[in-house]
Amino acid sequence: MTTTVDTPPRTASAPRISLGLLATLALLSAVAPFTTDLYLPGFPQMVTDLHTSPTAVQLTLTACLLGLAVGQLVFGPLSDRIGRVRPLIAGSAICVLASLAAVLAPTVEVLVAARFLQGLTGAAGMVIGRAIISDLATGRAAARAFSLMMLVGGLAPIVAPLAGGFIVGPLGWRGALAVILVLSVAMFGAVLAVIRETHTAQRRATLRDERVAAGSPLRDLTRREFVGHLVAFGFSFAMMMAYISASPFVYQTMMGLTSAEYGAMFGTNALGLLLMSALSARLTTRFEPRSIAGVGLTVILASSVAALTLASAPAGAGWLAVPLFTGVAGMGLIYGNTTALALAAVPRAAGTASAVLGAAQFLLAALVSPLVGLGGEHTAVPLGVVMVASAVVACTGFTLARHR
Repeated sequence: MTTTVDTPPRTASAPRISLGLLATLALLSAVAPFTTDLYLPGFPQMVTDLHTSPTAVQLTLTACLLGLAVGQLVFGPLSDRIGRVRPLIAGSAICVLASLAAVLAPTVEVLVAARFLQGLTGAAGMVIGRAIISDLATGRAAARAFSLMMLVGGLAPIVAPLAGGFIVGPLGWRGALAVILVLSVAMFGAVLAVIRETHTAQRRATLRDERVAAGSPLRDLTRREFVGHLVAFGFSFAMMMAYISASPFVYQTMMGLTSAEYGAMFGTNALGLLLMSALSARLTTRFEPRSIAGVGLTVILASSVAALTLASAPAGAGWLAVPLFTGVAGMGLIYGNTTALALAAVPRAAGTASAVLGAAQFLLAALVSPLVGLGGEHTAVPLGVVMVASAVVACTGFTLARHR
């Protein structure tokens, strides 16, 4: 018997969210972390092999991240206009070709271009995957689906850096990029085999009729419910990215941990995030998504204040491990629920709204990452300040998003 997530009857023929579909959508969301993280241990070798500079090699990562942000803004609105499946198939197919070009790139310039195209087209799976869930579910069912997708897809940021270290050694950086190629092929195959149209021509026609009566669906993106939950989603993620960016210096330089011990601490915090994501999925059967997200935001705000207090006090740096763990774990209660709440506020433009969520996620991450290092590598005060500021803005947006 197939296990499914209960969904409202969006259309008479709309499919339900089976575990197979959910696993496929999780794979689509996991390709991006593997694309950005898997080959990082090969950077020194790339400088030598491509006869280039470290700065030029770093551009291969920057180009991919930029492509991921831009691609969501391209494929999200496009999927609202012509349906989910065709843009997803096109993006996945081009991503395979871009991944092949990256593996075979003879120069760093070609690699930068291939990586940008890889991010641009790989973003289709992330943004359209969220829109598909929004097509099929609302409320608690959507929040549970997003939390489960994060639980599966959330393994990627943990596995990718660790796997990259093992792959680059024997296979080199081209071997790591070849693994990304294989994942892209798997993504393309899964799209063809599993994904069916959820934003049908009939549904698009109905929404067009509503557009005539109620105006452009893009106006919905200015609704307080959407903007507030967007702010809560984006800035809570910015808080976590601040931690990720500063974590090597906090754990290794300040706490004196070895690289292996740092990996263990990083993995422990990531495990906390995954466990809370699983708990969030279970809680949605009994509690409203907004209540669960509110608890998560309270946790990250308290954790951020504690981190800043400890960073400013003469206490040992080791105590920082506690609020960093609770802050990261608290994200498991926020991510899926705020995503569901934001998309539920704009059902007429789910693809575009999903694109805005994704683009905000990457742009805010890029903004806060350099800020945590302003005070040097021997203080965590900038990290604490960024965490508190991000958590305060996230909580403020969440409060303002309350439906009247």
